[in-house]
Amino acid sequence: MEVTKSQALVLMGDFNHLDICWESNTAVHRQSRKFLGSVGDNFLVQVLEEPTRGRALLDLLLTNQEELVGEAKVDGNLGGSEHEMIEFRLLTQGRKESSRIWTLDFRKADFDNLRKLMGRIPWENNRRGKGVQESRLYFKESLLRLQGQSIRVCRKNSKYGRRPAWLNNEILADLKHKKEANKKWKIGQMTREEYQNIDRACRSEMGKAKSHLEMQLARDVKSNRKGFFRYVSNKKKVKESVGPLLNEGGNLVTEDVGKKLMYSIFFASVFTNKVSSQTAALGSTAWGGGDHPSVEKEVVRDYLEKLDMHKSMGPDVLHPRVLKGVGGCDGI
Repeated sequence: MEVTKSQALVLMGDFNHLDICWESNTAVHRQSRKFLGSVGDNFLVQVLEEPTRGRALLDLLLTNQEELVGEAKVDGNLGGSEHEMIEFRLLTQGRKESSRIWTLDFRKADFDNLRKLMGRIPWENNRRGKGVQESRLYFKESLLRLQGQSIRVCRKNSKYGRRPAWLNNEILADLKHKKEANKKWKIGQMTREEYQNIDRACRSEMGKAKSHLEMQLARDVKSNRKGFFRYVSNKKKVKESVGPLLNEGGNLVTEDVGKKLMYSIFFASVFTNKVSSQTAALGSTAWGGGDHPSVEKEVVRDYLEKLDMHKSMGPDVLHPRVLKGVGGCDGI
């Protein structure tokens, strides 16, 4: 038993050394003396003082730091077992990792209030005398300011702290009820059959919630591919990496630096500059010779309705879901 390298250790189990006296730290049999010496060599402390089976102390609670364990007590039997149950608390202050990334909480978003606030702004008067860039900046600042009043922000959960998408409030209530039933069954306030019925009902509801989510993702895969592939990726235990690539010379490239270079060369070769032709067409049709472009409201509204709200926001910090949410606001 080598535990000296462990910074914090709590070891519990049925070691079945009946002849050890933990008060005097002595033992009768050779195997028990060997075990007692191993405990001392690894600087372990035995915490329990009450017998766990009749008058014998067979179940042990060992730790290398006494301050780790508190409120250890022996209380009642579990089912038909001859051993007593042992309850104790681990007095550790775990460090909870919190994300530094803030994101919009669309589950609690109030788009009706946002459209109402946007409709109160006298856009025509406030944009009078401003150029295109100034008008755009004024719209952006106004939208972000009112967005903060209608849509809350929350910390973005890490991968390991994120709840499953199928875990709703009803399932959480069922899990809480199952946990309470398990405690009652352990102390004899509920029969095994009653607890098993509650457990089956909880598992059934979890299965239905998972099936409903998967059907919804499969049905909306064309409009929400990001959510579908994210769900599939979370199911994978092993992340796949990019395999070896074949370059123009027919050689396999296995190093990461070489793969990145090949991807850069490929994307540069297929990139086409379509901005110039689109800009020329826009300049000949949309601009009426003045300082402001001529843009119809119906065209803008049509673009907003076709926005993919599952995409991430761009450098302008305007989320597509927010822009689509205010698309029906009059007066903008």
